[in-house]
Order: sequence, then C-alpha cells, then structure tokens
Amino acid sequence: MKTNIILSGVGGQGILTIAAVLDTAALSENLFVKQSEVHGMSQRGGAVQSHVRISDKEIFSDLIPEGKADLILSVEPMELLRYMPYLHKYGWLVTDSESFINTSNYPEKEDLFDQIRKHPYHLIVNATEIAKKIGNSKVANMVLLGAASAIIPLSESSILEAIKELFQHKSERIIKLNIEAFNEGKKVAEGITNLPAGKEID
Repeated sequence: MKTNIILSGVGGQGILTIAAVLDTAALSENLFVKQSEVHGMSQRGGAVQSHVRISDKEIFSDLIPEGKADLILSVEPMELLRYMPYLHKYGWLVTDSESFINTSNYPEKEDLFDQIRKHPYHLIVNATEIAKKIGNSKVANMVLLGAASAIIPLSESSILEAIKELFQHKSERIIKLNIEAFNEGKKVAEGITNLPAGKEID
C-alpha cells in the first residue's frame, strides 16, 4: 500500500495541521511516512503546499513525482490547479469552493470550477460554509479532511485520535469543534468511493 497526497492552499488555512494529522495517524498505524518541506508559510496569504507519502514499506523520497498523486486536497480552488500535473489518471481532486482572492488577476470562480470538472474524480465541497455553521470558519481544513477521508487509507479512529493529540494543548471546545468539522465533512461526502465521477458536494 502506498498513497501520495498533495496538500495545497494559502498561508493561514491550516495545511500544516492537515499534514500533522495525517502523519500522526499514519505513525499510530505503524506505517511509513514522508512529508516534504512546506512552502510559503512566511507570508500569510502566500501559496502553501506539502507532499505527504504514506506506505506500508519504506519510502525513499519525500517528493511525489508528476502523475503519481492519488489525492490533491486543497483548501483553495486556484491552488489546487497549480498541482494538476502531479495527479494520477485515477486520482481525486478535493477542494473547498471558497476562494481566497490574494491577487488582482484572480480568475472567475466558475472558470476554476470548469477546469476542476474536466477531471472525472473531483469533489467541490462548501467547506468554509459548513465550518461557519458549526462555529468557526478556521476548521474548514478539517471539513475537507473528513470529506477526503474515504480516499485516504487510514482508519477513522486513528485520524480522530490524531486530532485529539494535536489539539490537546487547546481547550476541550477546540478539540470538539475540529472533530465535529471532520465528521461533517465525512457526512457530506458519504459513499465517496461509490460516487459517480465528477460528483460535487454542497
């Protein structure tokens, strides 16, 4: 078993947190993990990306070759498109529908979605709106992780324990909020592996 995941977004959207949850959960299942350096954190709103590789055998490189990503999970739709060349033919695209407009020439949202829809296996999730409804837009990253969890070969219990471990220094309310966000994401994408190609989740 080997799974290659690219995480993308902009600074401040919780890309590092998603990577940390995946790493912690994978290690708890005695799997091998490699994670690339995350870029762009020095500037809030700057591009951020991370490669996460999970396997039951030793991994020798922390970088995913082009055409080998099983999943691109993005907290921002335009950032997702940057990494399309890395996606495997049968890989999945999972993104928030909410744009983070940090440039004057940001494309029209529908143009972005049209590009994403060209790939047969995609989920466009209204993660920010879901996060706001449960109490905090900052947990949109956990909504997306929940939505993508059926694609990721880690048990739900390992992921939830990883969330608890990573937020143990925060309040109980923050832990519960992140777990609720994960569960809401999982709920809206229920049956993801059985969804018709190109199904969108609102």
